[in-house]
Amino acid sequence: MTIRRKPLILALLLAVLAAAGLFLYRRSQSPPMAARLLPEGEVLVIGNPEELRTVIFNLFDNAVKYSGEKKDIVVDVRTPNMDSVLLSVQDRGIGIPKSELKRIFKRFHRAQTATAGQVKGTGLGLFIVRSVVRRYGGDVYAESAGEGRGSTFVIRLPRVYRA
Repeated sequence: MTIRRKPLILALLLAVLAAAGLFLYRRSQSPPMAARLLPEGEVLVIGNPEELRTVIFNLFDNAVKYSGEKKDIVVDVRTPNMDSVLLSVQDRGIGIPKSELKRIFKRFHRAQTATAGQVKGTGLGLFIVRSVVRRYGGDVYAESAGEGRGSTFVIRLPRVYRA
């Protein structure tokens, strides 16, 4: 099977994220997310819209699931240089122990925290995120100051320009 890739305007993907956020908001009855879009003008990445939508949705869904009662989620897009686009999803939820930060991207792995067992999941979401992002020449990593201190997931994708 061939996966079709094309230039995508990141803002359109974030519009999909906003729609997903509204759905998750209705499901959880918590306040919606905040979004900061810092780059000016078109920010293009190459990818398959369905796959990149899955990546963004997985990160946002995790932020909602692991945030407890109060959802405080920030989505941020930055262009730190001419060649890269960074998209981050930050929550103030249950956090991730430092010892788990690299392992959470492995297939079927779920972080061992006091409250993680109360959240349904297969341990495939972050594995899928990493697989797709790497296939597009990017990378993904997680940051957390530890349990109870929230987490941030950052995707780096190559930036492209219209010819």
